[in-house]
Amino acid sequence: MRITPEALEPEFTLTTAATRLDFLSRRDNGDTALNTVREEDDDEVGSWASIRDADMQLDVHESLELLALGEVVSRKAHDNRLIGIRAALRGGASWDQIAAALGVTPDAAYDSFSESIAAQLDDDAAASARELAGTRPS
Repeated sequence: MRITPEALEPEFTLTTAATRLDFLSRRDNGDTALNTVREEDDDEVGSWASIRDADMQLDVHESLELLALGEVVSRKAHDNRLIGIRAALRGGASWDQIAAALGVTPDAAYDSFSESIAAQLDDDAAASARELAGTRPS
């Protein structure tokens, strides 16, 4: 099996993907001494020496899973932006407040919301979301 975000995305919710990502990140201590390919002597194969660092660094499969899960979390979090903005608007937040929460300008927040509406909602839900959004901030 190839480890890709597309392969992992349907297998994980945002919460489980983030939990697994955190677990793998903590397992890899990032020690620069471990950031090199290690050649094993024939005497070390199957011995304690070959597994002594197993809990400190990730194997190739886990490393690729860590990388792909980072992308899965990013995608799922971005998809949840629509939910968050709709909740903020329903709660009475202004576009200035929403923009501040996202770390962007009000125009960029509005544009992101509009793009998410078009990509994720059916026609009826999109019309309702556009009404909730109001006019473009100036």
